[in-house]
Amino acid sequence: MKPNKNSSRGRQSSGKRDSKKNTKKTAETKPFNRNSDKETSNKFQNKKSYKGGDFRKNNTRFRDKPSTTIKKTKLSTDKEETRLNKYIANAGICSRREADVYIKAGNVKVNGKLVTEMGYKVQPTDEVKFDDSLISLEQKRYVLLNKPKNFITTMDDERGRKTVMDLIEKATKERIYPVGRLDRNTTGLLLFTNDGELAKKLTHPKHNIQKLYHASLDKKLAMSDMQKIADGFVLDDKRVIVDEIAYIMNQSKSEIGVKIHSGRNRIIRRIFEHFNYNVVKLDRVIFAGLTKKDLPRGMYRNLTEMEVNSLKML
Repeated sequence: MKPNKNSSRGRQSSGKRDSKKNTKKTAETKPFNRNSDKETSNKFQNKKSYKGGDFRKNNTRFRDKPSTTIKKTKLSTDKEETRLNKYIANAGICSRREADVYIKAGNVKVNGKLVTEMGYKVQPTDEVKFDDSLISLEQKRYVLLNKPKNFITTMDDERGRKTVMDLIEKATKERIYPVGRLDRNTTGLLLFTNDGELAKKLTHPKHNIQKLYHASLDKKLAMSDMQKIADGFVLDDKRVIVDEIAYIMNQSKSEIGVKIHSGRNRIIRRIFEHFNYNVVKLDRVIFAGLTKKDLPRGMYRNLTEMEVNSLKML
């Protein structure tokens, strides 16, 4: 069966993916080269029977975005009251919506008294405890790590294995948390923050946050299987949709680039296992528009103010 040369997923005028349309882009007309900063996010190997959209339209650098789009927010003063759910979210515990659930469940105390009232307002001098632990409004921190292999994505491990927290322990005095997960053998970009609302936004399926992976397989990927993946298929009773898939430029056909917005557990590995391929190496090279430029494996850096604002506008 010949691949559809001009397939692309339709979108509604609001910018959300049209659930009624299941067609999508299959592969890129230009190559993907992980060794070049521009080509890392944009170029896939050209195949005569595969054509798709231009990654460059969807992966514009943060510096290319007009500064006029950055929204200004009003800074609160010490005299202002703060809604309890916002206070908890600003402390990096969770999102506001999740905070409402915890408040209703009786997890929060203000000045030693249990508070379950929705909309309760906190004074600047109030003492707020979450699960009997004192919380405070911390400065928001955003740290990007290029995760190496053999580190697990968890705050701590009862078996004493190395965790990603060991790698960023000196990044900031505030307690930050990983946004999403990368399994132990997967390398690449992992974001940490104490901004609960942003973390929720970047992991919730409705926001369609895109990730780009470089997968090394145990054998060459047949074009017929690539087309099946591009067309979409059912895995564990749920339909799998990839945004784009193609061979990596100037490398073996066992080296594959996959662009996807699904956050399902181990989804890339499971996609290839479904078609009888094993993933030998898996590297996340883009997360929500962030790239690995000038970030060696095992190292981290703080996001710039422009990068943070761009994430909040996704």
